[in-house]
Amino acid sequence: MWTGVLPAVTAKFKEDDTLDHKEMERCFAFQLEAGVDGLIVNGSLGEGPMLSHDERLDVLKLARTVAGKKPVLMTIADSATRDMAELGRRSAQAGADGLMVVPSLVYHTNPKETVATLRAVAEAADLPVMIYSNRLAYRVDVTVDVMEELASDKRFVAIKESSDDIRRTLEIFHRLGDRYDVFTGVDNLAFEALTVGAVGWVAGLVIAFPHETVAIYQLIKAKRYDEALAIYRWFRPLLDLDVSTYLVQNLKLVEALVIGTTERVRAPRLPLEGEQRAMVERIVRESLATRPTLAKAA
Repeated sequence: MWTGVLPAVTAKFKEDDTLDHKEMERCFAFQLEAGVDGLIVNGSLGEGPMLSHDERLDVLKLARTVAGKKPVLMTIADSATRDMAELGRRSAQAGADGLMVVPSLVYHTNPKETVATLRAVAEAADLPVMIYSNRLAYRVDVTVDVMEELASDKRFVAIKESSDDIRRTLEIFHRLGDRYDVFTGVDNLAFEALTVGAVGWVAGLVIAFPHETVAIYQLIKAKRYDEALAIYRWFRPLLDLDVSTYLVQNLKLVEALVIGTTERVRAPRLPLEGEQRAMVERIVRESLATRPTLAKAA
């Protein structure tokens, strides 16, 4: 159902901490003009858990107006299953093309609870679902066994595989074939995942470098691996910023430095400062100085 590069876009805030719709519209359009294949809103990078349900729906509706015929997925991530299901239902009414669902944010569900939560959200929304499997960040492992148990429900169409173990991607294929569209969700494992069969990339650094991200994906699909790898090697120091407790601040700073947007975050997060900020600024400066010339992947 879904393939390609799906940016996990960032929420933008004004100085008074309200949503900056105009700036989000500009940044979302920048992604689409660069050739991405859809948008994912209100993920961890988009600070979804820090937004109210009404704010999340506002971001979704805005993205839906910008995306045209390309899909917009709403991230569902809350502490209580009933709240997740309700947000899923409202997202369907607001025009979401699908959902990306985090099984549990606070309580670490066991496999039976994980399955029950995912099913509850899918039933409430009745939309296609991308299961977000991230055992490191959320401490809930959506195992291949869980994926197999859910496979009979056609609403579960995709996996965002973020276990940080490239072997998991192959395990999904070995057990379940092409039952799910498998996306890589770890920026600095994207080349590896895409070359072993992942059909898409839920990307982070794409928000500042969409052309390079799209080029890597398209070159791999064209089997021009050496060209893709050359860009990926250049990109790697930036991609590493996605794998951090401070990924939101890291990437918003990169985005601000490269495309001139705001780096405002919602508390309890605070913008980077000191050595950490200097490190990100150095990586961006060095990357821009050696930015590759891109060839079309015809």
